[in-house]
Amino acid sequence: MGLNASKCSIILEIENGNKVRMRNKYRKPTTSHCNAGNRWSILVWSFVGFIVMLQLYTLTSNSDAHKGPLQMHRQVSHYQHFRELEAVEEEDIQMPPPRRRSPRAAKRKPKRPPTMIDEFLDDSSQIRHMFFPNMNTAVDPRTDAVNQSFYYYPGKIWLDTEGNPIQAHGGGILYDQKSQNYFWYGEYKDGPTYHAHRRGAARVDVIGVGCYSSKDLWTWKNEGIVLAADEINETHDLHKSKVLERPKVLYNDETGKYVMWMHIDDVNYTKASVGVAVSDHPTGPFSYLYSIRPHGFDSRDMTIFKDDDGVAYLIYSSDDNSELHVGPLNKEYLDVTPVMRRILVGQHREAPALFKHDGTYYMITSGCTGWAPNEALVHASESIMGPWETMGNPCLGGNKIFRLTTFFAQSTFVLPLPEFPRSFIFMADRWNPADLRDSRYVWLPLTVGGAADRPLDYNFGFPLWSRVSIFWHKRWRLPSALRGA
Repeated sequence: MGLNASKCSIILEIENGNKVRMRNKYRKPTTSHCNAGNRWSILVWSFVGFIVMLQLYTLTSNSDAHKGPLQMHRQVSHYQHFRELEAVEEEDIQMPPPRRRSPRAAKRKPKRPPTMIDEFLDDSSQIRHMFFPNMNTAVDPRTDAVNQSFYYYPGKIWLDTEGNPIQAHGGGILYDQKSQNYFWYGEYKDGPTYHAHRRGAARVDVIGVGCYSSKDLWTWKNEGIVLAADEINETHDLHKSKVLERPKVLYNDETGKYVMWMHIDDVNYTKASVGVAVSDHPTGPFSYLYSIRPHGFDSRDMTIFKDDDGVAYLIYSSDDNSELHVGPLNKEYLDVTPVMRRILVGQHREAPALFKHDGTYYMITSGCTGWAPNEALVHASESIMGPWETMGNPCLGGNKIFRLTTFFAQSTFVLPLPEFPRSFIFMADRWNPADLRDSRYVWLPLTVGGAADRPLDYNFGFPLWSRVSIFWHKRWRLPSALRGA
């Protein structure tokens, strides 16, 4: 009566009442015809299972006994809060009625029915406000903080403490132990969108890297442009006509320096390099050092990751975005070392966002479709150098098209929440190619736990790694401990 493991898919089912439970997609009848010997085997193994569960319960009880009442209360409150966040929300966005075409135009060239992605990319779409709500719905900490709401609204305009839209696209967050502040670095795109040539991608002239500081991850103060563009030297990597994307910052414990890595390119995306800058302070100014092609390969979408032992790594899309490369940085975080591994070869993934949980490395990536959204995949490995295995789409809730487009966004960073094990913030950008400065932020709760739902490629079993889940919510907030409440 064994189930075929290649068909055994554990999925999350959204029940009425917004409850989530697990069920087997290919469940078979439970009626069993067995002889007496089989019955004795079942009894014996049931007893063994009972003993194992009893032992696990005892260990868990003893572990909890060493925790104080306040810590236990916070842990219980945390689990209750994140259980609410795991009750995902559904979306029901309807396609607008088709636009009228003249009979002559229809006869000359039959038009393909538009898709939801077409509507998303069309700045004249009748449902554009569903993806890019206007300023009247902006999240404003100057007014919302009075009500202590602290709610995230994925896709809405997010204002800083001065009332201006936050400009930190493709960015990441650094928690600074010295100041006990969070610093959010990203592309400052507050300029007009244009095309450098007919076939060129939508772009904004380089302004620099913006930096925002916060104590609660919701109220953000603009610290200014910490790495500015060069207005004069057209050959400089930071000239406004070039490309600066996906800046990330790490703190080096040995040198006491803040080190920024970023994607550096020319207008045609042929330079394909990484740039390095350094500062004595998290709020800059950062001094630009140079750009390189890491390990001698082209590099486009990239990120950096600092491991528990202080070793930092560079991960970047290479070989025309057909694969990813990963390798350690030197002790100063200012250059790569000769060590490098090719991973996800031939899978055409970009926008890597790495995080670590319980000794396992996880990475979320997107497909390569320019500014158009696509399906996210999560990968896992016991070693950051690989091999990496693909676990499937982590997105839950919304509707099918939401899940297949990563909620109409693209990954950029995953922020750990050390106070709450298994819990993270998934950070993504909802790009607006018609007006890049109006691109939005999609922050959502991410948890690690439960069975993975995609078998490994090389066998018929399920991986030992836990499932990574990103839950869609129109509105959500962190537990009160992180909000300073």
